[in-house]
Amino acid sequence: MEHKSLGVIGGMGPKATAVFFDKVITCTAAEKDQEHINMIILNHATIPDRTSVILGGRPEQFLEAVAKDLKLLEQAGAAHIAIPCNTSHYFYEDMQAMTVVPIINMVDETLRLIYEKYGSGIRIGLLATSGTVQSGIYATGCKQYGMELYTPDETMQARVMDIIYTNVKSNQDFSPEELEALIGELVTDHDCRCVILACTELSCIKLSSASAECSVDAMQVLVEASITRSGKRVRQDAP
Repeated sequence: MEHKSLGVIGGMGPKATAVFFDKVITCTAAEKDQEHINMIILNHATIPDRTSVILGGRPEQFLEAVAKDLKLLEQAGAAHIAIPCNTSHYFYEDMQAMTVVPIINMVDETLRLIYEKYGSGIRIGLLATSGTVQSGIYATGCKQYGMELYTPDETMQARVMDIIYTNVKSNQDFSPEELEALIGELVTDHDCRCVILACTELSCIKLSSASAECSVDAMQVLVEASITRSGKRVRQDAP
């Protein structure tokens, strides 16, 4: 298979981008430098906050900022583009219209994987930013696969946002206990068959094997899709 360069629009946030890059390296079946993926990473940290843009009804602020990134990656010869930020996928169709380079749709890749594993008729929990929740991107996708999406109530959502913005984005405590407690509540108290970690900041937190078993990390899904579309293989023993 032809080896292709991967373009990455990062900075949403920087820590999540670093984790994405590390995961791509770790999960690629490679024994030497030359067997890894050529990547062009734009760490656009000053791009407007996606949740604020969505909740404030100002999509042009994000789209104007990301347009130059898409053009740069296109000119640099990227064969595919990965954007390790769930909330940004609210603008997926608009972004794809700006470039001829295919953008990997993390949301659809994640929901398709869940459907293939569990089938239709299941309830899925969602842990994401308020922007992602309100955007409805995961709810719409679930309907297409015949799956039910459960979103946290106001109190639980405040806890999710605190983990994302106060802990990870502010580079504070990455302790997994609070996130694992949320996953447990969704599975035990709300009958969710699995829980989507639909914010790449949550992917920065290492979970216990029990919590990982009943959750699906959207970033990990994007990592593996990025590897295969770049003409490489995912390591069978990838963590």
